Amino acid sequence: MAEKDKIAELLESTVVVINVGLEGFASDLRAQGIEVVQVEWVPPAGGNPKLAALLSKLGR
Repeated sequence: MAEKDKIAELLESTVVVINVGLEGFASDLRAQGIEVVQVEWVPPAGGNPKLAALLSKLGR
C-alpha cells in the first residue's frame, strides 16, 4: 500500500484517544463524540524527586 493511501486511510478512520492524566481533556473530547480511554496516572512517589530516586533503586 502506498504511503499516500495509508495516510488517507488513517484520516478516514475513527479516532480513539488514550488520555493519560487530566480527566478534563477526556471530558472535552467525549463532548465532541470522540471515544476516549482514560488512564489514571500520577507520577511515582507523588512527584517527589527524592522519593522517586529512592524507589527507582528498589527496582534494580
